Amino acid sequence: MPTSSPLSGQLVTIFGGTGYIGNYVAQSLLARGARIRLASRAPYKAQDLKPLANLGQLQLMPCDITREDHVAAALEGASHVVNLVGAFDGDLVKLMGEAPGTIARLAAASGVKSFVQISAIGADAASPTAYARGKALGEERVLAAFPQATVLRPSIVFGKDDNFLNLFGGMIEMLPVLPVFGPEAKLQLVYADDVAEAVAVALEHPELHGGHTYELGGPEQLSMMEIHERIAEAQGRKRTFIAVPDGLSATFAAIPGTPMSRDQWTLLKPGSTVAPGARGFAELGIEPKPLGLFLDKWMLRY
Repeated sequence: MPTSSPLSGQLVTIFGGTGYIGNYVAQSLLARGARIRLASRAPYKAQDLKPLANLGQLQLMPCDITREDHVAAALEGASHVVNLVGAFDGDLVKLMGEAPGTIARLAAASGVKSFVQISAIGADAASPTAYARGKALGEERVLAAFPQATVLRPSIVFGKDDNFLNLFGGMIEMLPVLPVFGPEAKLQLVYADDVAEAVAVALEHPELHGGHTYELGGPEQLSMMEIHERIAEAQGRKRTFIAVPDGLSATFAAIPGTPMSRDQWTLLKPGSTVAPGARGFAELGIEPKPLGLFLDKWMLRY
């Protein structure tokens, strides 16, 4: 990380900044000396960031991004913007498609210097899932209103307290035999700190990264079966994993209350890897960290 940053003293508004990735993004920007405004429906969730900020460096602001007046208030005085909003329920086209366009339009009108839109690998206007359609529309609307925005498409993001590794970690701890859904699906898991670094670099240098789309994946591709096996190994446990056929997996995912929704299963099936030839971490000057660097330490709790 540079000792001095173009973001130092600048006000960055982060929409959806109280989510999992938002915590990492906020920390990266605070370390660069930026002033942060976290705009979210539940700003109280970011209270744990306060000890990391200097006096006046962090502002928590209630915001409904589907309301234009809320967005305008959150953008007041900001020179840089990050939109992290994502969800798997609710009106996803409105939340992840239309609202980002409003943010970008108002940001452009107010003279914002740089804009980062967090999308996802698999964003596709023709997808059967509302999530992927919403993300694709968000990209389209943002770039139409703010052509120099940077779009980042991460694969599944992992970290110490994520809802991915820890979901499977808890199941592997308890059960001697486990089903594996989408066992052959390849994932290019990406470390949350690396995604946060990508956001900061894109904000710092819109002259280099504005108008471009980057797909963010870690240094290795692992199947769902391999991920389960690695977690068990890190826990020092011998487990039996059973590959579940796609038809049964889809049926399971359709049942309310299960750990994986139907949309999540549909997105998982084709995998989540960086497309050949896509811009990625290399073009951002970042070397992504592998899962193996952390997994043994993180699985000690199990």
